Amino acid sequence: MIQSDPATVSEEAIGDFIDGARRLEDAVRTVVLGQDSVVRQAVTALLAGGHVLLEGVPGLGKTLLVRTLGAALDLSFSRIQFTPDLMPADITGTTVLQEDASGRSFTFQAGPVFAHLVLADEINRATPKTQSALLEAMQEHTVTVGNDTHTLPDPFFVLATQNPLEMEGTYPLPEAQLDRFLLKVLVPFPGSDVMKRIARQTLDPATLPSAVIDGSQLGTMVGIARAVPIAEPVLDYAVTLIMATHPDRSPSEAVRRFVHAGASPRGMQSLITTAQVRALLEGRYNVAIEDIQAMAAPALRHRILLNFEAQAEGMSTDALIAGLLEAIPVP
Repeated sequence: MIQSDPATVSEEAIGDFIDGARRLEDAVRTVVLGQDSVVRQAVTALLAGGHVLLEGVPGLGKTLLVRTLGAALDLSFSRIQFTPDLMPADITGTTVLQEDASGRSFTFQAGPVFAHLVLADEINRATPKTQSALLEAMQEHTVTVGNDTHTLPDPFFVLATQNPLEMEGTYPLPEAQLDRFLLKVLVPFPGSDVMKRIARQTLDPATLPSAVIDGSQLGTMVGIARAVPIAEPVLDYAVTLIMATHPDRSPSEAVRRFVHAGASPRGMQSLITTAQVRALLEGRYNVAIEDIQAMAAPALRHRILLNFEAQAEGMSTDALIAGLLEAIPVP
């Protein structure tokens, strides 16, 4: 078994986890209509302690989702609108010279990244230099300005949005930064029934929910999820899936043909930690094969680098992952 210490987690704590997660989802769904799967994946990432990249065309409620999550969590919230002229210091903050009665001194003025929940809106519109300002913050939860390192609030989450269609004036995220996102969540276009509900909500707008979980509770829930046990056969299945994304080790002809580089070890960690959360949300205190399969696409789709032939053929990472899930034997 792979586990933290399940013996220290009581049934009451597990019940509190499930109740808190459902209250959070319900609070968000009162405002964000028809995106239940997206809400579930975003909440799963937060309860696993990771960052989320939301991808979808404009107007689907990506920004609204993040704002609603910020309202439902009793945490500080900050929004950064990424533009081509945005500078790294606009995100991290800078040192300024101040003068008072005792004389002149340099003081650090914190940027908008110093919040518990940071919305990085249209992240791919900023230059790579500015995008890289988030790398240290996302991985180390610190910001270095000059010779000084400043610690970010705990917990710290980045929820970024990007438009997959309008590529003019954008800068695709580097692979190293994509790998820092625990999940990449695709926001689909709603159906006609949901469109009608959205129209009704336009006439009678819903207010943002009150906070249902605070920072301390969220930290406790993350710890409970990390203690969910994983049996060796399930872990072996997850490892086999990760290894099969690499063209030099994959049994899949499609992977060998279309993939330039497979998922990283961080992808393995993302797959496991989000599967632990999903198991709890499904009412189980153990990770099952179905949890690994359910989280495979959002955890790995941004970590598999396709080659030029795949782009020419219109092959997608989701299609490759689906093929692997069909091909790999279930223990």
